Amino acid sequence: MVSSSREKNAAPQHIDDQQHYGEFLSATGQLLFTFARERLCGKRDLFSRKLSCNPSFLFVFCTLIPRSKYFSMKKLLCISFILLTHWVSAQEKNIRIATRNISLLYGINHEGRLTQQYFGQQLQPATADTLAQGKQEAYVTAGMESLLDPAIRIVHNDGNPSLELKYSSHTSVKTNDDITTTTITLKDPVYPVTVILHFEAYYKEDIIKAWTEVKHNEKKPVQLTAYASSMLHLKADKYWLTQFHGDWAKEAGMQEQYLTTGMKILDSKLGVRANMLQSPLFLLSLNHPAEEENGEVLAGTLAWTGNFKFGFEVDEHNTLHVNSGINPYASDYTLKPNDVFTTPAFIFTLSAKGAGQASRNFHHWALNYGILDGHTPRLTLLNNWEATGMDFNEQRLTSLFGGAKKLGVDMFLLDDGWFANKFPRNADNAGLGDWEHNTTKLPHGLGYLVQEAEKQNIKFGIWLEPEMVNPQSELYTKHPDWILRLPNRAENYYRNQMVLDLTNPAVQDFVYSVVDKTMSENPGIAYIKWDCNRMLTNTYSPYLKEKQSNLFIDYTRSLYKVLDRVRAKYPHLPIMLCSGGGGRTDYGAMKYFTEFWPSDNTDGLERIYIQYGYSHFFPANTMAAHVTNWGNQSLKFRTDVAMMGKLGYDIKVDDFTEKELQFSRDAVTTYKRISDIVWYGNLYRLISPYKENRAVFQYTSDDQQKSIVFSYLMNIAKNDVFTMVKLQGLDPQKRYRINEINLFPGTHSSYHFDKLYSGDFLMKEGIQLVAGNGRSLSSNILEITAE
Repeated sequence: MVSSSREKNAAPQHIDDQQHYGEFLSATGQLLFTFARERLCGKRDLFSRKLSCNPSFLFVFCTLIPRSKYFSMKKLLCISFILLTHWVSAQEKNIRIATRNISLLYGINHEGRLTQQYFGQQLQPATADTLAQGKQEAYVTAGMESLLDPAIRIVHNDGNPSLELKYSSHTSVKTNDDITTTTITLKDPVYPVTVILHFEAYYKEDIIKAWTEVKHNEKKPVQLTAYASSMLHLKADKYWLTQFHGDWAKEAGMQEQYLTTGMKILDSKLGVRANMLQSPLFLLSLNHPAEEENGEVLAGTLAWTGNFKFGFEVDEHNTLHVNSGINPYASDYTLKPNDVFTTPAFIFTLSAKGAGQASRNFHHWALNYGILDGHTPRLTLLNNWEATGMDFNEQRLTSLFGGAKKLGVDMFLLDDGWFANKFPRNADNAGLGDWEHNTTKLPHGLGYLVQEAEKQNIKFGIWLEPEMVNPQSELYTKHPDWILRLPNRAENYYRNQMVLDLTNPAVQDFVYSVVDKTMSENPGIAYIKWDCNRMLTNTYSPYLKEKQSNLFIDYTRSLYKVLDRVRAKYPHLPIMLCSGGGGRTDYGAMKYFTEFWPSDNTDGLERIYIQYGYSHFFPANTMAAHVTNWGNQSLKFRTDVAMMGKLGYDIKVDDFTEKELQFSRDAVTTYKRISDIVWYGNLYRLISPYKENRAVFQYTSDDQQKSIVFSYLMNIAKNDVFTMVKLQGLDPQKRYRINEINLFPGTHSSYHFDKLYSGDFLMKEGIQLVAGNGRSLSSNILEITAE
């Protein structure tokens, strides 16, 4: 029976069919209108999103239309193809930043804004994270409807302090088998402002770097008053934050606290010696306090050698929002049209196996990417500071070269006090800025010392502090406009010195020339210790004039410009990053340096805590650790602690007894033999000094053939009970032999490890590391080898 044309065009008679048919017509009309409008505007992605989330249309299409007599098979196939094309396009707007074990997924909401859909462990299958329901705007802007502390705030030419960012495009490129680079471009639909979110995902290391670019095409400069590198959103029952706080000689002390509703801020406003009180590092544990090898832990750090700010905001729904970036304190930044404001990188990892795995992720990444020449052997050294201070001459220094030779170290390092003539550097109140050798102390110059060191088959290194100036100096007199100081105010001194205005290109040239002149005139110099002993206070830049709020940021950027020039000419020269101890401890600087000085405090007992703290983010070969006379511990204890980092000495070798000299010489030999395991192995912090009156660290080679265990008893109490220590990172199937090494001459090991032990036994049953009742301030180093 053939239907009439009227019947063909008639609406369906069944009530449900009529209802769905009406819904279908309405939805289709809306979608066609949207499609036409968005295609004309070049915004096909918005149509795709509306299609993918239109339940009426999809329901009708999937359930009613296939059995309807009003649609031919040809029409159905055509409609199906169009729907499938646009559905696939909608799904492509899931933007995934992924490593081996981490997934950070972004989507675009119906308003066209970027949202964080998921952040957590990799799920199986790989697309399972798309089922997550996260809807939080990823990079929150100021001036709009959000009540959160914003990631970015901008004031436009017309005074409008708002910014709306909508998705524009994204790219993802796999640069090699480890690194994938992703960019997400966001634009304001009203003002010509573009924000680009950058990500680098390191697949093998489980590390993600995030940074942001801001640019605009307004007619005049705009003001940036907030500019986070990253904003992350987390959902858990509870949150515990660990910060790394301290002061001179007590750096990187760990403090953990439970986060309640509201805002917690970790920051620095010190400018140059920015990390003196607070290191740019944090651990964030989800659901319970941080554990070493269990639980979910976010570890983050900012690669910036200046003011930083981490904001942790727990909202009324118990969601945590983490803003990380440059501290905008006193730093409203004037951004010219077409200029690009680039934030430093926020570097982070998310571990499902506690703080220990987070640390190992950072160590692997740092050795491969984060520090200069991460896999190049480091130099052992003897420093003169504790032996001479600034009171020395050529004869006294060259006599110390013999001490370096006796120890068997690679190098002699000449510290502060070797320069300046009109205002000689005999104390810390004079000479900084006048970088010529002092002719009274060193009549034959640095070159003579280099040659004399080489005669002893040791290298020669030198101390510099090129960013600073003493008021008692020729530089201060000749270039008063090169100094950061307030007009119409009394000068402020810290360690009797002031900071040069590195934002001035002429000062940048001068600082570079200090390094270049020293190296060019003395090409045998093999090492530099770059110091920076004060922070920024009472600060005004004669060069920046009316742009004083750019100072904190431009100083750090200018420092990087100088370091770029240094590294262009001296790409592999070992340089230690020092700042009155741990005043500069960040990966923004470490790409230019081979190591850093964690603290002026070299007391063996207190160094355990300092090195323990820094070990959460930095591998052992970056942490310079010197044996000195600080502390009341034995020479062995102090040496055992220093051997856990990058070993050096700052001590009067001639004062050693015969046995002390023999022990130290043997320790250097032992250190060089085991250093590859300590520098490049996997670190397991087996016992925390914060939990017991002892500390135990284990370094294990990647092939699980060798392991080094450092065990330290601190000031133990009468009632202390020390249980068996379970090792980690070994092969359960292999059999291991245990030997104590680095024994003091004339002593014997108190251990009786006379058997072969399976890796399974050592990790599940463990070994007793305290012989007898133990003794305060004693230490042991064990070498564990597979047979």
